[in-house]
Amino acid sequence: MIEPAHNAGHAALMDRVYRRQRHFYDLTRKYYLLGRDRLVRDLKAQPGETIVEIGCGTARNLIRIAEAYPGVKLYGLDASAQMLRTAEESIARAKVPGPIVLRHGLAEDVTPGFFGLDRPFDHAIFSYSLSMIPDWRGALTAAAASVRADGRVHVVDFGDQRTLWPVARRGLRAWLGLFHVTPRDELLGALETKGGIENGYALHVLPGRYAFVLKAAPAAVAALIGPGARSG
Repeated sequence: MIEPAHNAGHAALMDRVYRRQRHFYDLTRKYYLLGRDRLVRDLKAQPGETIVEIGCGTARNLIRIAEAYPGVKLYGLDASAQMLRTAEESIARAKVPGPIVLRHGLAEDVTPGFFGLDRPFDHAIFSYSLSMIPDWRGALTAAAASVRADGRVHVVDFGDQRTLWPVARRGLRAWLGLFHVTPRDELLGALETKGGIENGYALHVLPGRYAFVLKAAPAAVAALIGPGARSG
């Protein structure tokens, strides 16, 4: 496993957060990480295509994808070595067809070459990980650069919850903060401002604006974030 030295602090933080949570993560998260199965259905992946999940956690999504799309080639990246231990155990138990390659690293450093590939990915996935990545703009930029021109970047994450009952919204935000989760309200706002299909992406917002699911061409992501953008 590889840990980039330039931001070892974030990797260490993720290990502290998930050292114990990894053992019951999937059992608890299924009740509030909504939209993940929709993202898997929307992949429409073909045999032989390569898919990388950035912030793959326990490999829950990668296992679902392996089961839904036989013949795809799967890769997972996570900043937490602790979570990758659970991912390896989950993959072994699931006995999915074909290998799932896991690597330890930061989202903004993802490239096909990081996994030993010499061509771009067909799909890149962020599933409730952008809200935990400090340099989320850099992560999206790196993902868009790693996907072939006619491939897709997929995101599911927390929305701005603007239409939830205010007390519920404040409580949810406070609770998420305990786990170092920061919903990217500005990303959802920009997506809604700039349009949709005509600009190279499809956006679905869940009831209460609780979460959103995005499927975008890499050029649309690059245009949205801007060249070389990094979070401040």
